[in-house]
Amino acid sequence: MSDILEDESDISFTAKFLGRVEVVRPSGQQILEEAVQSVKKPEKFNSEKAAKKSKVLIFLSMSGIDILEYKTKFLLYSCPLPTVSFCAVLRDSPKVFGFIAQHPAADMYHCYLFQSQKLAPVLVSAIGDAFRASRKEQNVRGGRDLNKVLQRENDELRRKLGGHIYEALS
Repeated sequence: MSDILEDESDISFTAKFLGRVEVVRPSGQQILEEAVQSVKKPEKFNSEKAAKKSKVLIFLSMSGIDILEYKTKFLLYSCPLPTVSFCAVLRDSPKVFGFIAQHPAADMYHCYLFQSQKLAPVLVSAIGDAFRASRKEQNVRGGRDLNKVLQRENDELRRKLGGHIYEALS
């Protein structure tokens, strides 16, 4: 099976899931490095690390990043792209990469860590591209909405102004 599968609207790839760690800040290479160190520490009672080092499918689309268990296709995590604040390859280990996303219902951030033998820089680039494309699409949608509002206001002002001009000419 190929490591990367493409569809018209999303791509998926396999990687080894190293774990998910709560972090104190939404971005930074140092935060990524600290998260990797945290994952390396054995903690008996941490359920977040119970699934670590398992093969996962990562689905990347314009709406978000979904992490599924490879064999069962069970959804482990889903991160909407607007919640992703940072993505990078680990400086000292080019096979390890991660991204930081804000929890959708709480004021906290999690770092999701992965390992890929050959594709870590490519995957980070793909996540970054999807994030930027998602931002552009949101801006375009917002701009269109604003344009519609402004167009309606212009039409209304023209009607009012047209009525006043007609009255002044009469």
